[in-house]
Amino acid sequence: MPGIFDSKNFNAEVFAAYVEQTPNLRRNELIKSRAVRRRDDIADLFNGQSGGTYAVVPIYDRISGDAQNYDGSTDITAHKSKTFTQGRIVVGRQNGWVENDFSYDVTGGVDFLAQVAGQVGEYWDGIDQNTLLSTLAGIFSMTGTENLKFVNGHTYDISGSADGYFDATTLNTGMQRALGDQKAKFTLAIMHSTIATHLENLQLLEYLKYTDKDGVQRNLALGTVNGRTVLIDDSMPYEAVAASSSDPAYTKYTTYVLGDGAIEFTDCGAKVPYETSRDPKTNGGQDTLYSRQRKIFAPYGISWTDSSILSPTDAQLATGSKWSLANSNESSSKEYFPHRGIPIARIITRG
Repeated sequence: MPGIFDSKNFNAEVFAAYVEQTPNLRRNELIKSRAVRRRDDIADLFNGQSGGTYAVVPIYDRISGDAQNYDGSTDITAHKSKTFTQGRIVVGRQNGWVENDFSYDVTGGVDFLAQVAGQVGEYWDGIDQNTLLSTLAGIFSMTGTENLKFVNGHTYDISGSADGYFDATTLNTGMQRALGDQKAKFTLAIMHSTIATHLENLQLLEYLKYTDKDGVQRNLALGTVNGRTVLIDDSMPYEAVAASSSDPAYTKYTTYVLGDGAIEFTDCGAKVPYETSRDPKTNGGQDTLYSRQRKIFAPYGISWTDSSILSPTDAQLATGSKWSLANSNESSSKEYFPHRGIPIARIITRG
């Protein structure tokens, strides 16, 4: 059977199916948590807007207004609900990998299809997580009066205190500060392993388990705290803080907390997501696998504002000036999407 990078026999559709079906426990749990909601319908908007890279979608406000007395003589004053607009940007990424013919020869003709598909799937999951983390960094770097209501209201920072460590009440308090009586919307916390280990030592974190194909039960890099799923990942932000006259050096860690539909995900696809190229001369012959993707990770209620960028880099996604709360776009009396309707928060601790 041919090796995966044999261009003459490569079937892009079959390979894409292998990539999609490859189990990735971290990705599956994130989707299962309901924090990421698929919006495949959004992809259709990019056929005719701004060259297929930027689109504006509406977010409808809830009806409101004071009820009037119904006494037979009082006229009814009707209230008009607002429509907020949210800009969404497509993030395009690409890469390629080379396989020498010699690798196929010396392994006795091993079929690399499943192995490489699994690696490619996990690779793109990691890239997607980088995109998501850059996006979260960007929205928590926003400025301006209305935007700061979100940034400050959805940040619970106790790292300035010598005892500012994650404990039994930290997650619950942070969620309440962000959403008040709607804190039940939060379903997932993503934290560094240092914090997870600290909680485990306090017997506050219980790891989830799974049974592999051989019937062996193993711990996942997932747990639960305060009834919320905890995803453990050392790519979560952390920062070394130098010692001062009153405080020794320490490290502060950021934990992100996401709720139902906090991130709306759209896979916009690429014209050719997978293809190979044959080079018969180099290194005795080699094939290159090329991969491309175009995806949107849109924080609910928060708008990307720079429509001039065809595909933002991670650094651009992390730039606060390129994000804003969704608003009504009126020239005067502009109204902003209520920040308490956004189930995203961050908690900053010493561990």
